[in-house]
Amino acid sequence: MRGVLIPVADAPQYESEAAVRFAEGWPEFIFHDAASSQWNSRRTEYFPDWEFYFTADDHLAAGCWGVPLAWDGTVADLPGGYTDSLARSVTSYEAGVVPNTFVLMAAAVLPEFRGTAAALITAVRDRAVAAGLGQVVAPLRPTWKPRYPLTPIETYATWTRPDGLPLDPWLRTHTRLGATILTPAPTSQTITGSVADWETWTKMSFPTTGPYVIPAGLSVLHIDRSTNTGTYTEPNIWVRHA
Repeated sequence: MRGVLIPVADAPQYESEAAVRFAEGWPEFIFHDAASSQWNSRRTEYFPDWEFYFTADDHLAAGCWGVPLAWDGTVADLPGGYTDSLARSVTSYEAGVVPNTFVLMAAAVLPEFRGTAAALITAVRDRAVAAGLGQVVAPLRPTWKPRYPLTPIETYATWTRPDGLPLDPWLRTHTRLGATILTPAPTSQTITGSVADWETWTKMSFPTTGPYVIPAGLSVLHIDRSTNTGTYTEPNIWVRHA
């Protein structure tokens, strides 16, 4: 399905709908990452041109955003994941470092427009390359990883179907567009909160200290009742687009 990529600043008419609809596809706990939040206000100030809506026949279909940064093209020099990409993009901008890479940080496609995912990725990738960011990478949140929260991300990243394509649908979408899997990012985000916070976010109870499988979690939540703390580490998978 074809569509139009529009900078968020140029389409205020979609703001209210986007705020509600795009949040629907994410677990509540993902919005409580204090480590990433410290960088986000500067990210939106420095890179307003890298946040987009994607429309189909003038209907809001999807959205995405990313950040520019400098990367030497090696796996060793990749950011640690989502949070580290935010930090590097902001601190590099403030230091005057010239970026050469676009990191697609997040994308959301409304259920009724699932067919636009490939077009969205292609459009933002082409926009980045046209702007001089010749390398495009993404720390992907695998769609089916919550089905296998006990499986290490290093193992999950290698799972394929009989046709050789990744088992995970989101990884598969990217590889069909020419992306290659680079490496897992086992500590892409770390989210902490009190036990009460986690019980609110997950609608579960955590009576004792220990690991818990939580809805939409890519890994397990670790509860420590002695410190009244829950810690969740989100793994991602780095891919690079041709």
